[in-house]
Amino acid sequence: MYPSSETWRRQFIMAGRKPWELGGTVRHRNVRPRRRVLIVCEDEKSSRDYFQSFNPTRTEVVAVGTGMNTSSLVDEAIALWNRAQRSDAPYASVWCVFDRDSFPIQNYHRAFKWARDEGIRVAWANEAFELWYLLHFNFLDTALSRDRYAEKLGPLLGVVYDKADASMYARLEARQPTALRNAYRLEKHWADLGVDNPERHNPSTGVHELVEHLNELRELGPA
Repeated sequence: MYPSSETWRRQFIMAGRKPWELGGTVRHRNVRPRRRVLIVCEDEKSSRDYFQSFNPTRTEVVAVGTGMNTSSLVDEAIALWNRAQRSDAPYASVWCVFDRDSFPIQNYHRAFKWARDEGIRVAWANEAFELWYLLHFNFLDTALSRDRYAEKLGPLLGVVYDKADASMYARLEARQPTALRNAYRLEKHWADLGVDNPERHNPSTGVHELVEHLNELRELGPA
């Protein structure tokens, strides 16, 4: 059992929600939510495989790898959400997972706003999803180019890092409390500097919010 989100929040986070923190409510109030979580990922392998590996016993996790980015990814999440609503199999929460990459800042910012307006939560990583993996080993608050992540992960994992490695969740699960602690410490680092623009934070991530959401679902009773 992992420590609750409040344990880390009390220790590392100032009160109040950030502008990009979004509600995870079912859009149509007359539809009873089922315990299904939709996670729409930018990449087709690493983050999709990682989140699909959670599989809480009383929750259906649907992780989709799209090969899309930023606003296109949000559009796809909306389309999948609407399709599920029409088929009477709604999602209780919907998330988008994407990297900063080299997209113009305005594209990145637009994706956050578009998701927020549509009630979709964002688990971002600046610059790359592999930042979440690195935080399982070390705290990092200095800018790192995305082409350096594999180089740093290899020695820590004891194997050459492969983006297509579907066993990353299992490899890192025992270190997850360290990653959560480091992620909240990094969030506090930016909050202390008074900068509330994740698109300008390198490194920064919101992946820990989704990880904790899935961990908390493990502790719930029958749906």
